[in-house]
Amino acid sequence: MSDASIAAPGAAAPRWLEPEEAARAGFYALLSRLYAGGPDAALLAAIAAAAPLPVEAGDAAAAGAKDAAGDLASAWDALRAASARATPEAVAQEYDELFIGVGKSEVNLHASHWLTGFMMERPLAEVRGALARLGLERRPEASMVEDHLSALCETMRILIAGHGKRLPADIGEQKAFFDHHVAAWVFPCCDAISVCPLASFYRDVAQFTKHFLALERDSFAME
Repeated sequence: MSDASIAAPGAAAPRWLEPEEAARAGFYALLSRLYAGGPDAALLAAIAAAAPLPVEAGDAAAAGAKDAAGDLASAWDALRAASARATPEAVAQEYDELFIGVGKSEVNLHASHWLTGFMMERPLAEVRGALARLGLERRPEASMVEDHLSALCETMRILIAGHGKRLPADIGEQKAFFDHHVAAWVFPCCDAISVCPLASFYRDVAQFTKHFLALERDSFAME
């Protein structure tokens, strides 16, 4: 589902994942695709037809986990409904107006911007260093740089599910990458999308992103 911008060397090797891990990887793949560009008709239809999310928390879940799961399920329902209403043309135009713009985007999707106020700064260098240590790299044909939200979501997908000859990363590696390169800036970015008057479909994307990544953050904190 993702228009991958990050890759690991080697031929793809199918592997089995626990259902929860497969779901996490699938949501990161979806977010990577949605932040790479406006979804086409097939993807909008797939989201609209997707099943609701369960809201039950596990027996060992920390206090508040059920509420967080409920918030995520509600945000998912809103995104499903928005996908059913949307057209590819309208969403593509919204994406361009929000995230590309003429000269300057309304909402910037790069970590460097949110953490330093400028593009191509130290956060990008740190992401590149982390990718190198993980055996990952930017695809030569990719147009976006590595600290773009789409690329970071794709990296999280690879860390969860593996890619090519690379096995899934352990939870410590996942947490370290998430904490340093995603959680450090993504929530204000989601809030900015949500309140932007140009946002319609992407308001629901941002709300789903925020609740999904908040659940990820809280789950990592329990490890």
